[in-house]
Amino acid sequence: MQTILIYLLVMALVVVVVFAVVWFVFGRGEDLPPLDRGTTLTRLPRAGVTGDDVRALTFAQAVRGYRQDEVDWALEKVARELDELRTVVARLQARDESCECTDG
Repeated sequence: MQTILIYLLVMALVVVVVFAVVWFVFGRGEDLPPLDRGTTLTRLPRAGVTGDDVRALTFAQAVRGYRQDEVDWALEKVARELDELRTVVARLQARDESCECTDG
């Protein structure tokens, strides 16, 4: 009889511990209010987007969302292209400035 009582107490303690861990990890089950239509948590600067800005992008995931590796690959490719284009633009602007200085 005493063994059954100890078994029940241990089981009750395990249930309480598991419940507490799940409650702290996953919260109380409260739903967040939905975002307004046309609103996103993804942010980019209004102007001067850099490769690092693109690399820092994150997207909300849904049940039937996207494949993370494909999005990461595409974002990295866009970020590299942005960095290359900004380098070319800076080089051309520097060249134009040096040409204006020697012409004047």
